[in-house]
Amino acid sequence: MNPSPFYNVMRLAGLAGLTLMALLPFEAAFAQAAGIPAFNVSEGDGGATYSLSLQILALMTALTVLPSLVLGMTSFTRIIIVLSILRQAMGTQQTPPNQVLVAIALFLTLFIMAPTLTTLNNEVLTPYFDGAMPAEAALANGSEIMKRFLVQNTRVNDLIMFTEMMGDQPYASAEDVPLNVLLPAFITSELKTAFQIGFLLFLPFLVIDMVIASTLMSLGMMMLSPMLVALPFKLLLFVLVDGWAMTVGSLVATYSIT
Repeated sequence: MNPSPFYNVMRLAGLAGLTLMALLPFEAAFAQAAGIPAFNVSEGDGGATYSLSLQILALMTALTVLPSLVLGMTSFTRIIIVLSILRQAMGTQQTPPNQVLVAIALFLTLFIMAPTLTTLNNEVLTPYFDGAMPAEAALANGSEIMKRFLVQNTRVNDLIMFTEMMGDQPYASAEDVPLNVLLPAFITSELKTAFQIGFLLFLPFLVIDMVIASTLMSLGMMMLSPMLVALPFKLLLFVLVDGWAMTVGSLVATYSIT
């Protein structure tokens, strides 16, 4: 029986937490055997004394930044920015609401990341949880799989910029790019692409606003809000061209997901 999507997401979150802990100063403590107890008990004259394990401390630290790490390594940033700009361009205020936009962005992110998540599950998560792969090998293999996705969807100019800021030479392959260079380059590339797509989406709605405003001024209707009159025309245009399907399809097409 295939595991449920929720189970795979939880297993991916576990691997992401392991990856983050590998970047922390507690890497040496985490690399020890998995049988470290959560609390160490020492008997003394005054009774038992409990001290929190460094492994649990590293895990709690990882959980605080895990959402930012996961969102920063996926397509969520680009999608939510484009959808927010689209809503502002249409002038529909809070329609669709923020919860709907976040839900759309999350499901599109899962769709875009599906090949990468499948590869992670088959080559890293399943062997690791079955005990056939040690934690160090799982971290290394998982990082290589994520690097392939990040490099394929990062602009070369942004990657070169952060490489030069680090004082390194151009890297020969995607496996040679360190995460401390690749992650900020990927985020910067995502922001640039998102605003470019948002600009193209904004133009037709801006033209409608200008035409409506000019028409109202020529008719002397100064007290009538151009945004109120333009809203139904923008909604009609968006529906006629099947705007949601075009927007979602264009967003997915901007990614290399193979």
